[in-house]
Amino acid sequence: MNFEALVKHISTIQNTLQAQAAHAVNLALTSRNWLMGCYIVEFEQNGEDRAAYGEQLLKKLEQRLKTKA
Repeated sequence: MNFEALVKHISTIQNTLQAQAAHAVNLALTSRNWLMGCYIVEFEQNGEDRAAYGEQLLKKLEQRLKTKA
């Protein structure tokens, strides 16, 4: 193997695995956000067709999660 072949192989490995890692992270974040949204909607609607107005659930949730972090 010569130097140019080494560079080509290393570059291919880097690019391929970086793309796979980005895809895995994107999949995980999408799944996380979807699940969190499902829980929030279920909590807000409490089995009803629509949520109640004016409860500021997201602000309360944000503040509680900040204190736990």
